[in-house]
Amino acid sequence: MSDKKYKDAFALFDKKGTGKVSASQLGDLLRAIGQNPSLQEISELQTSVGGEDAALDYGKYIELINREGGFKKVGQPEDYIKAFQIFDKNLTGFIGVGELKYILTSIGEKLTEDEVDELLKGINISDDNTIDYVEFVKSILAQ
Repeated sequence: MSDKKYKDAFALFDKKGTGKVSASQLGDLLRAIGQNPSLQEISELQTSVGGEDAALDYGKYIELINREGGFKKVGQPEDYIKAFQIFDKNLTGFIGVGELKYILTSIGEKLTEDEVDELLKGINISDDNTIDYVEFVKSILAQ
């Protein structure tokens, strides 16, 4: 990604034109430039700049962008599909919405109910309240 895109993203979040962005917006700012930090990583980065209430300037922002592991490969759809197959005992290609919500809010990098609901927007839910997890994975990775 070019320096211009980094500057444009920073300017978008610098609503007051002060040359600083609130650390509370760090996660959204990093996602805007194509990074995908976990909630824990965002928290650690915010702590490193002085907490959620701190402000960071463009120089610190560039430092954070260029940190080791900043741009991670998203992974292949097959990797995520295999993970869902663990919960698909009969290998039907479907998983219950309730089970999916439980997995996403309880295992690994836990999502909130609102985040899961946002992910499920536009996903076809069958009459028996299941989703095609292959379609689900592909729709998320296409975002």
